[in-house]
Amino acid sequence: MHKWAATLMIAAVILHQMRVYFTGAYRQPREINWMVGMCLLLCTLIVGFTGYSLVFEQLSFWGATVAANICDTVPYFGVFAKRMLLAGESYNDNTLSRFFILHAAVLPGLMVMLIGLHVAILRLQGVSEFRFENEPPETPTHFDFFPDHFYTELIIGLTLMIVLSVLATVLPVGLGPQADPLTTPEVIKPEWWFYVSFRWLKLFSGTFAVLSTGFIVFVMFAWPFIDGWIRKRTRFTEASVWIGIVGVFLLVGLTVWEAVVEH
Repeated sequence: MHKWAATLMIAAVILHQMRVYFTGAYRQPREINWMVGMCLLLCTLIVGFTGYSLVFEQLSFWGATVAANICDTVPYFGVFAKRMLLAGESYNDNTLSRFFILHAAVLPGLMVMLIGLHVAILRLQGVSEFRFENEPPETPTHFDFFPDHFYTELIIGLTLMIVLSVLATVLPVGLGPQADPLTTPEVIKPEWWFYVSFRWLKLFSGTFAVLSTGFIVFVMFAWPFIDGWIRKRTRFTEASVWIGIVGVFLLVGLTVWEAVVEH
């Protein structure tokens, strides 16, 4: 159930962020909440990575090793990042302890605070509803926390528990071979949520792939302000939609490519 919960959690956060993007719910005055949501997305992905590494399967061990070597390609502070990730120069006894502390304490605590901030800002600013271009300007919709907001989240939570129970029963997830540091698998693949990054790294050199990924993440964080500048100073008022469509095609395309190709 834990594995299925992680899969659904990451899928839900990605889909939610897409919904916010394509409905323009990141625009003024919601720029800060978009950035909080981006922090939650990154935390969710890191939680998935650390949890996957804690299983200590053959693929998860070598996946973590590959991730550490990728960090090493970052100019100036790559070596430091690798040491921080592995708690040393290479995978060692302290690495799993570090992953566990991050996975079970540091990241969940940070996510609880970010979720609290995210919901608090949402409660203050109201819910942004989708509107067509010819409709009147948006008026934020405010719902009472109790019972409206509370019962909505309760129903969603109970529904997800039922779905998770069914998935865990019908499609149980087993463990792979135990990690063997002396035997490198022929094919190393991360979990599906990192397929796009893995394929990107295979297409380009290490340093360029890492720096370009960092640049894309920076643009995503700053997108409310970039989009505001574009809308005010150019005629491309719907540029965000087309950029988003291209981004989704790349995301899905690279993910499927990595899923179906072994090397």
